Amino acid sequence: MTQNGAYKDNSAGNERMFVMKCGGSTLTALPDSFFDELRHLQEEGVKPVIVHGGGPAISDNLARLGIESSFVKGLRVTTEEVLDVVEMTLSGSINKAIVRRIQGSGGKAIGLSGVDGNLITAAPVANSDEVGLVGNVTRVKAEIVAGILALGYIPVIAPLGVDAAGQRYNINADTAAGAVASYMQSPQMIVVTDVPGIMTTVEDGSKRVLPSVTVDEIDQMIGSGEIYGGMIPKVRAAVDCIQGSVSEVVIVDGKEPGVLRRVLSGETIGTRIVRE
Repeated sequence: MTQNGAYKDNSAGNERMFVMKCGGSTLTALPDSFFDELRHLQEEGVKPVIVHGGGPAISDNLARLGIESSFVKGLRVTTEEVLDVVEMTLSGSINKAIVRRIQGSGGKAIGLSGVDGNLITAAPVANSDEVGLVGNVTRVKAEIVAGILALGYIPVIAPLGVDAAGQRYNINADTAAGAVASYMQSPQMIVVTDVPGIMTTVEDGSKRVLPSVTVDEIDQMIGSGEIYGGMIPKVRAAVDCIQGSVSEVVIVDGKEPGVLRRVLSGETIGTRIVRE
């Protein structure tokens, strides 16, 4: 462990590890070839760490149970009743569906949430009076993730947290993934989505993928409205995790053939978010 609590893998080299964030519905809908690629990478000694979301499935389950749900500034208002459904959905059905997909391809995976072993310690967000039990990450026990990797398994992490008193918190998946990448000192975080990257408008009015963007340019694009909606937390989480040995975050479409290997090889695909 380093002085700030981040994990430093001196034995295997963190250049062989990456953190991947993906929405739960996106991951489970990806083709078999994506999970075959994960297995091949694992067999070659690459160490993927997956942090997943599951917003649409949570909303569906809340609706089925007749529990009202709303959002404030992109965060789900989370009561204890809502949190029960969040935990059931993320740690239960979605997490295990992803583990099954990996194992179905011949890979090895272990599913857990930030509550297990106090993996993710959290504290209330600044506007908790508006959103309830939503948390910010204060620490990640990276040694737990490292231990799972050392056993030859892919950790599949649901973004829940807990404080010293045992209170659970709902954590934005992008924020959780950024924190895991930072504490693991992963050189790279890959955000797998159903879009090809950050889109920008060119002179003729058409859209194209922005191949690379800096932190300052992201702030400008959010301010101008070029980056909006659900892409904002993705890029903000990317900015948060570009520190220490984390040098870049790549946003890609998971349905692209060989997407993970292409990113890891340095091919220009999707949008790379880099330091200045």
